Parts: sequence; C-alpha cells; structure tokens
Amino acid sequence: MCEAEKFIYHKKKLLLEMKVKFLGDSKLKNSLVSKSRMSLWMIRAITILLLWSCCVHLVAVGGMWGPRLLKGWPSCFNSHHDLPMASQEMTSLPMKIALPPKRLYQNNGYLMVSCNGGLNQMRAAICDMVTIARYMNVTLIVPELDKTSFWNDPSEFKDIFDVDHFITSLRDEVRILKEVPPRLKRRVELGVYHTMPPISWSNMSYYQDQILPLVKKHKVLHLNKTDTRLANNELPVEVQKLRCRVNFNGLRFTPKIEELGRRVVKILREKGPFLVLHLRYEMDMLAFSGCSHGCNRYEEEELTRMRYAYPWWKEKVINSELKRKEGLCPLTPEETALTLSALGIDRNVQIYIAAGEIYGGKRRLKALTDVFPNVVRKETLLDSSDLSFCKNHSSQMAALDYLISLESDIFVPTYYGNMAKVVEGHRRFLGFKKTIELNRKFLVNLIDEYYQGLVSWEVFDQGEGLSRYKNGRSKEEACDTK
Repeated sequence: MCEAEKFIYHKKKLLLEMKVKFLGDSKLKNSLVSKSRMSLWMIRAITILLLWSCCVHLVAVGGMWGPRLLKGWPSCFNSHHDLPMASQEMTSLPMKIALPPKRLYQNNGYLMVSCNGGLNQMRAAICDMVTIARYMNVTLIVPELDKTSFWNDPSEFKDIFDVDHFITSLRDEVRILKEVPPRLKRRVELGVYHTMPPISWSNMSYYQDQILPLVKKHKVLHLNKTDTRLANNELPVEVQKLRCRVNFNGLRFTPKIEELGRRVVKILREKGPFLVLHLRYEMDMLAFSGCSHGCNRYEEEELTRMRYAYPWWKEKVINSELKRKEGLCPLTPEETALTLSALGIDRNVQIYIAAGEIYGGKRRLKALTDVFPNVVRKETLLDSSDLSFCKNHSSQMAALDYLISLESDIFVPTYYGNMAKVVEGHRRFLGFKKTIELNRKFLVNLIDEYYQGLVSWEVFDQGEGLSRYKNGRSKEEACDTK
C-alpha cells in the first residue's frame, strides 16, 4: 500500500474511533440523566410515603390523647356549640387509653374467692386477692360477692364494678377470667375442688409455702373467707403498690353508678361546698359493736337479739358504756352535732350523710338537723326512679356514697371502719383532700363533762383538743385533719 493510501486509511480509522467514542459518551450521558431522574422520583415517592405514615400515626395518637391534650385548646374545629348533643354527651365518658401488655407467666392453677362483709370490706379483700394471685402466678376468677350477710344484697361483681376494666387494666400483672375454663367448669359445678379459709393477717410466705402447693395439687382452689387475710405491714413495697393500684385504678364502679354519682355531686356543687358525714349509726353497726348509748330499753333489747342471731359475730356479751369510754363506739347523732359545732363548721353548710338508714330515724337525727338544717341524703336529692336500679342493693347504694365522699370538700367519719379507711386513703391518692378523723375516746369524755355541767359551752368550744385542731397542730387530741 502506498503512503497516500495508508494516510487516508489511518485518517478514516481515527474518524471512525472518534465517532464511536462520541456515540458512547452520548449514551452514557443519557443513561446518567435517566438514572438521576429515577433517583429523584424514588426520593419523592419515599418522602410522600413517610409523610403519609406520619399523618396516620398522628391521627391515631390524636384519637387517644386528643381529649386531654389537643381538644382542650380553643379551636374552630372543636367548639362545643357546634357539636351535636350526642357528641357533647360523649365528652363525659371515661377516656379510652391504651391497654397494658399482657404479662406472660406459667399458670400454676386457678384461684376462686368468695368475699365476705360489706362493700368496702370486700373491696379491700379484692385488692388482697389480686395481689396474692399475682405473686403465686395463678389465674384469678372474678371474685364472688357476699350475698348472705346482714344486708342480703344479691348484687354480683358486675353489678357494682366495671368487670371488663378490672380484667384489662390489671392484665400486665395477673390473668383474670370471668369464669373457670370450659374444661374445668363441670368439675366446679359438681363441687369437686378444694375449699378453705386462709389464715388471717398472713404474709406472702404463707401463700407461697402453704397455699400455692394446694393450688398446684388441686388445680382449682377456693378461698371462702377473704377479710383481712393478708397482713397490712412488713410486706414488700411491690406488694403494697399493687394493692393500691387495684384499689385506686383497677376497681372502677359501673358507668351507671358513676354517672349517678356525678349527678349528685353536680347538684351539691350548684349550692356551694359540701361536707360528707359518714354517720355510722346504723342498726348492724350498733348490734355488732354492742354500742347502745342513747338508745331506749326496747332498742337495746332489739340490738342484743340481732347480735345473737348472727353466729359469725363472735362477741356477744358487751359492756356498751365501757366500750364507749374506750372510744370504740361510733359517735351518736347528738354527739356528732355537738362536735361539728365546736369545730366551727358553718351551720349553713350542706352536710351529705353517707350511710344507710340511721337507727332511730328522724327522732335521732333531729339533734343534728336542728343545728345543721341543710342535711341531705341521696334519697332527698334524687327521684325514687333514679335509685330504682339499686333499691334493696345496699352495696350499690354504698358505692354511690363512696363516690360522693371522694368529691366532698371535707370528709368526716364518725367511726374509723372499713369505709372511713378506704375513702381516706383514696382521697389522699387524689390529692390529699381534707379528712377529719375524730378521737372518740377524747371526745366522749369531754362531751360527758359538758352534759354533766362540769364545763360550759365556752370551755367546751375552746377545749384543749378542739383548739389544737383549729390551730392545725393536733394529731393526738380531739381530731386529726388529713
């Protein structure tokens, strides 16, 4: 090949290589542009998905917390004037909260319990039984309430307490069922299970060492007595915390009872502050305690007959006056009126009596109503139709009194029994609301001196114990304000 042809050949080859390289660079550039656009669209799509996910979560959280945090703020979207009546009524319902996770544990068996006593005695017992079931790792069957005591109340657990809330709110501690599983139901119906009363004031080691082996052996254990079966003191902090949690969070009354309680509190609040007087001067209390001060001969005999009619009331022969002098009797309506007057309670204040029927009726209450004319009861504040569902159901009536006692400006029990103790503790839990605990031993001696003419009203009113209460210093004398 000549030199000219070689030159032309190499020039064409060079031009061809440059053309190929140019085409390759163009395709690469187009490819990079395409990939860049695709990445941009992917980023946009992922961003949109993330934003959508956040919106969904915010809506869910808003539904849960909105009533407390969001809906309380002024907004054109939540004006109560624009809401239909049904929506306004819904705002008074309990706020829905997320359920706690279930506690998973090896179930050692099933615990059935039969509570005994009045409402607040049973309430305290339920707290104990939940705690015992949790630390034995057993399944608790919803407790059975007392139907054979003095009150003859046929109410079931579900008639007084919100059973579904009771089960779900405590499920991170203990498994609770409404009834035994089907595979054991027939066995329970036939009575083929072990039943016993646990020893009173026992500690947790008793239940671990003696009761738990029985549960494992029989699979179903029935405790037929529950009052004071767990010690109050020298227990682990975790045990005490669980008892409190059951009492103040797990045990909630039925919506019907709670709604009626709110109505009564609203009626009372419309007229100003109110004092709740737990006047424990009822027939069962007087017969059980043997306290008959102020009663006539017929009433004393009636109370004695009643005390002997109940074999589980162990103390039969009782010296009423000696017991009163020791401060072991509830104050009478007369003693209560004198004490409240000396404490400086405004005579025009509303006094709500949280109690059953007062023994002696209006005759005995006259001493109180003469001094404090604004004495009211649930029966005087509500129509009979409002109370029809709990008529002849003393525990449901007591539940209503319990709710009103919690909301009162001052709570004054005339006897430090089960209701007084539980309500006082609950009021502390809710923010240290004022409770006045009366020192009955000091008061009855001072009252007797006043009635005997040994001290004047001026001296009685300014008595050492009462004056110390007024100055907020006394815990040991006439009363203790908590």
